[in-house]
Amino acid sequence: MATHSRRPTSGATRRVALWGPVAVYMLAIFILSSQSDVPLPHGLTDKQGHSLGYLGLGITVTRACIGGLGAPVSLSRGLAAVALSVAYGATDEWHQAFVPFRESDRWDLATDWLGAMVGVLTWAWIEERGLPRRSSRSDRIGDGPARLSTPDR
Repeated sequence: MATHSRRPTSGATRRVALWGPVAVYMLAIFILSSQSDVPLPHGLTDKQGHSLGYLGLGITVTRACIGGLGAPVSLSRGLAAVALSVAYGATDEWHQAFVPFRESDRWDLATDWLGAMVGVLTWAWIEERGLPRRSSRSDRIGDGPARLSTPDR
């Protein structure tokens, strides 16, 4: 029977794995905000677009703040995730003030806050429910069929 040794993950690699998706998401927001006319799906208002965009940012920042999948969302880390998301939203509104035909709007920032808050609460709800996870490392590397298990309560 083959044994699998687990290589230790360096701190830098872990930080990139946690915060890299946040940086990519923020870059996507920056690119969209740099456009004079942001293409939104049909029927979606500007405020809805802000809320949905920052809901996603809230989820990715929460994942990074708590250290990855499976960790509980504490009040302090949830608030930190909202604060980081809203701080980015404030810099994004400032950035928009310099984009032709765009303007900085405090109501956009308010909907950014709302979206980030819903994102954090959504992540906390998902973690609380304990969605099914793979039961062993061997399942992740292909040594047999994947088995799903629900965390003990």
